[in-house]
Amino acid sequence: MRKGILSCIALLLLFSSMFAADKPNFVVVMVDDMGYSDLGCFGGEIETPNLDKLADGGIRFSQFYNTAKCHSSRVCLMSGQWCHKAGSSSLSNAATIAEVLKPAGYFTAMTGKWHLKGNPGVDWGFDRYFGHLSGCCNFFTGDNTFRLDDKPWNDFGKDFYTTDANTDYAIEFIDEGVEKKKPFFLYIAYNAPHYPLHVRKEEFDKYEKRYAAGWDAMRKDRFAKQKKLGLVPADAKLPPKPKVIPDWDSLPADQKKWEMDRMAAFAGMVDRVDQQMGRLVAHLKKKGVYENTLIMFFSDNGGCPFDRTKGKEFRPWDAKSYWCYSHNWAWYCNTPLKYYKQNQHEGGIGSAFIAHWPAGLKAKGVFHQPAHLVDVLPTLMELGGASYPEKMGKRTVRKHDGISLVPVLRGKEWKGHDHLFFNFSNNYALRQGDWKISSCTGGAWELYNIAKDRFEQNNLASSQPDKVNSMAAVYQKIWGKRMKLKSEPGSPSTHKGGGGKKKGGKKKKK
Repeated sequence: MRKGILSCIALLLLFSSMFAADKPNFVVVMVDDMGYSDLGCFGGEIETPNLDKLADGGIRFSQFYNTAKCHSSRVCLMSGQWCHKAGSSSLSNAATIAEVLKPAGYFTAMTGKWHLKGNPGVDWGFDRYFGHLSGCCNFFTGDNTFRLDDKPWNDFGKDFYTTDANTDYAIEFIDEGVEKKKPFFLYIAYNAPHYPLHVRKEEFDKYEKRYAAGWDAMRKDRFAKQKKLGLVPADAKLPPKPKVIPDWDSLPADQKKWEMDRMAAFAGMVDRVDQQMGRLVAHLKKKGVYENTLIMFFSDNGGCPFDRTKGKEFRPWDAKSYWCYSHNWAWYCNTPLKYYKQNQHEGGIGSAFIAHWPAGLKAKGVFHQPAHLVDVLPTLMELGGASYPEKMGKRTVRKHDGISLVPVLRGKEWKGHDHLFFNFSNNYALRQGDWKISSCTGGAWELYNIAKDRFEQNNLASSQPDKVNSMAAVYQKIWGKRMKLKSEPGSPSTHKGGGGKKKGGKKKKK
């Protein structure tokens, strides 16, 4: 009898192990403040061969959406819910991806920027964690929010660089998952290329003269490449430059040099992320798990227009520097989309998105249907054989808003969303099918047909007020708060995307 019971247990363990081995691993990578067109595979001149190779062997989403802001994008990713429905940074109505996958047998780990309530390793279902809890940090000296699991970490040696350290621990955590013979979920939240624009000197030197032609000419080059890549229609016209962006040729020589330098610093940070992705891929191959690992790569928002530079006299590989680029380069990095980080126009919410999975991907090329960060959780849940909880500890978990992307990965028809909801501060948007309403900094609703006008140049609100009102009613129902918009929209010709507050809470001078 005892022998029979032991045999049954052994068989169950064997089948459980075989089932776990068939489950895919997940590597989900979020970068910070990267523009829509910065990667080579999305039109950029920045050298990103490793990500380009993943894109060539996978799927690029041309209309993948974030929330235009750091913390809210992280909420949507982790919870699969609209930010305010999940409880915002507290995640009070949510379960995280890690909490969902862990009961399905997954080893869960994270490195990088958390920027939400609590500690991911202690409070939110991650077996291992390395990174910083803050919204941004010094790339060379870190800050006092760095943690290894639940313990403070301050081993900042002379060669420390946050981007590299995140990869070092990611590789260590992959090894741990493999040793445990479990499928793993690894979430890497690189702080790069968020300001301060801290770049290693070798990357800066590589790009120091790359931007001498300036944003006017180089933007045309990016747009032409996007057409060749199939990301925008072949007959599309590049939107005109806003009046707030100066002509490159009108700048004095010293201003050109400063602008070249800070874009070189930004480009070098993106390049370094790509190098780290190369390290990760090489390690996945070395451990024999590359083929059955689904890699997803995207940004938390579009290019950032906040010029909060101080320490300009220091070079960007000096920890005492604190460089940013301005709305000029943010506009360039978001080619050809409108506005920037924080705004709910396409330049704020449009993200380069790559999905790559050699063993499971049945489709390749460019996918043009709109999708959103909230879709990541249900996708991983379906592939990982996990179930969605109604309770998580003391939290009552609200139903997620995402739709699994598994049909897309399998090359099948995907139903998509009835609507996509966007909000940050007094910037609002709703997309239904091809139609989108947007309000910029509390301005009146604008209306665009995204299928015909992805670049949001032809506001149809005055000619189709019924469409605006019906969509605004849907937005109001989801938002659940009283909204009072200005009678006149913010002027597209003068809007800079804001400057907000400087570090330390002081308001930026206008």
